[in-house]
Amino acid sequence: MANDALFEIGLEELPARFIDDAERQLKDKTEKWLQDLRLSYTSVESFSTPRRLAILIKGIADSQTTVEEEAKGPAMKIAQDQDGNWTKAAIGFTKGQGKSIEDIYTKEIKGTSYIFVQKRIEGKSTFDLLTSFKTIIESIQFPKNMRWSTQSMRYARPIRWLVALYGDKVVPFEVAQVQTGNQTYGHRFLGTQITLETANTYQNELEKSYVIADSEKREEMIVSQIKAVENEHHFNVIVDTDLLEEVRNLVEYPTVFVGTFENSFLQLPSEVLITSMKEHQRYFPVKSSDGELLSSFIGVRNGNQEHMNTVIKGNEKVIHARLSDAVFFFEEDKKHNIDFYQEKLQRVVFQEKLGTITDKIDRVKTISSQLANLLHTDIDITKRSIRAAEICKFDLATNMVNEFTNLQGVIGEKYALHNQEEKNVATAVREHYLPLQSDDPLPTTEEGAIVSVADKLDTIVGCISIGLVPTGSQDPHGLRRQAVGVLRILEEKKWNIALEDLLSITREVYQKLEIEQNDEGTITKDITEFFRLRANHVMKMNNIETDVIEAVTQKQIGVFYYAIDKAKVLAEKRNLDEFKRVNESLIRVLNLSEKATQEKDVDKSLFESKSEESLFNHYQEIAPKFMEANRNREATEAINYLATLADPIHDFFENNMVMADDDLVRTNRLSMLKSMADLINLYADLTKIEWKQQF
Repeated sequence: MANDALFEIGLEELPARFIDDAERQLKDKTEKWLQDLRLSYTSVESFSTPRRLAILIKGIADSQTTVEEEAKGPAMKIAQDQDGNWTKAAIGFTKGQGKSIEDIYTKEIKGTSYIFVQKRIEGKSTFDLLTSFKTIIESIQFPKNMRWSTQSMRYARPIRWLVALYGDKVVPFEVAQVQTGNQTYGHRFLGTQITLETANTYQNELEKSYVIADSEKREEMIVSQIKAVENEHHFNVIVDTDLLEEVRNLVEYPTVFVGTFENSFLQLPSEVLITSMKEHQRYFPVKSSDGELLSSFIGVRNGNQEHMNTVIKGNEKVIHARLSDAVFFFEEDKKHNIDFYQEKLQRVVFQEKLGTITDKIDRVKTISSQLANLLHTDIDITKRSIRAAEICKFDLATNMVNEFTNLQGVIGEKYALHNQEEKNVATAVREHYLPLQSDDPLPTTEEGAIVSVADKLDTIVGCISIGLVPTGSQDPHGLRRQAVGVLRILEEKKWNIALEDLLSITREVYQKLEIEQNDEGTITKDITEFFRLRANHVMKMNNIETDVIEAVTQKQIGVFYYAIDKAKVLAEKRNLDEFKRVNESLIRVLNLSEKATQEKDVDKSLFESKSEESLFNHYQEIAPKFMEANRNREATEAINYLATLADPIHDFFENNMVMADDDLVRTNRLSMLKSMADLINLYADLTKIEWKQQF
């Protein structure tokens, strides 16, 4: 016979950002718990609202599955003495399994005989086992925890009630001095206390009391109501996915409403209006069919339609106050020029050991200038990049960014234009923060890309230089994200600059500073390893496998977009049967070249065969062509030149002994192979690749 089981944790309001992960944990842990207990079931459904986390196990069996299990004991040499009698080890083993020595049988494993017994584990009553669900409740992890009253238990919020039902029976246990029962609670204001007769009535009973326990259903209700509003008012609602997920976790019974604010507020930048609505009030902004922002907003009430006019008026008062503040800040900020804000940054600390924001700006200017020179940008782009670097942080000192912190850069662009800065300079002030997240859009202007890379390199190299290397999940300065941003820009812009050169010019800036830093060897090692790991991450985002990544980054990362192109070419080549001969020949050269103990020029007079001379002549012919293709970052053409060495290499090894008895001949041949190996390694370390033919 099967029943349904219900467990609900009633809490004070949880932060919206905690809920989805907690619900996932609850479901995953429950499924594993059922598996460990050998309890069969039909399905597991999870529920969550700001005031509850719940799990409904449908069709759970009334007892554990009974299993037959083979238990392995000690080896025969331990289980029996010299006279063939069972030892204490054997007797103790059988007793521990609930068996006797008469139940022993032997089996051989890897040449050694062991004793075994077959035991039957009878399934226990499900009802008795369900009390252990207490451990699931206690094991849920939250980003932040708290203690309450005299409790030693730490949890996101205090537990106020617990429901534990198996069919119509209460499963008895206690967590944080709260005893389980069959009573839950509806909506805080619209609902009542609910006595659940059986586990499977949970959703219906809550819905009668204005609680939609299924978060996906709440989201569907919000979306459906928004669409109805759009049709009624003929406008478009900006439905941000993250905001939608947050709002659904702020309410138990969602009801959408439309509010308005004065048209005069539309003088504010649209980004300010949208941020104020979304970040501060959790409203959905509204646009016209032409894409113009309107003086309306969509809110979601935690309740029904009752007294909705009062709710709307209250929300309109709040947004009016918010936007009035924004207008005041906006007008006050515009009274001052950029130099005013630049001066204020001299008193703002960037990092204790790395100085103020002004110190950082000076470094970013220097790095931007050198980066522009490496890129051979025209003089106008260089000047704009340096100017953008000089003012890239000025808006951090404004009232608007102090109020709307996530608008840093956006406000900088607006105010830069207000202060008659060139358009590309203003755009670069905004774009230098991009990408905000690893997969976000990249800067579109060359100036924005230059300052973005310079700013990120300064932060990364600076932090690592003073020992702030990310460890495990700890990365308080977002260095991993910024490194991915640097690499993505290098890939997207196809900048013909080795990453190592960028790191070098950044380190040179820090070497001139009078700040306490780690020793140069440690810094170089930490920075190299840090970027190698990030490069691996970005390449994996390009669906490149680990062994190919290692092949093209083993010596150095180099020109990053070219490293990716080479990796893609090699990933394709290794799946081609016709490339097998090339692969084997080139790798043989790489392996034998390691025996070369000294760098010597190849002496053609020491050649003893036509195949030897033919190989060297072909190498001399293709080497400059390969180098040109390599300089031009033509990945396919470069590997194709190397591939033409395959037949001459094969003939050479067929007709010559590399490790000849004559020292001069041997050294000469190794020098020739070393020259070829150096050429191959400029492309990739092919020995790292697990070639298809070797699988």
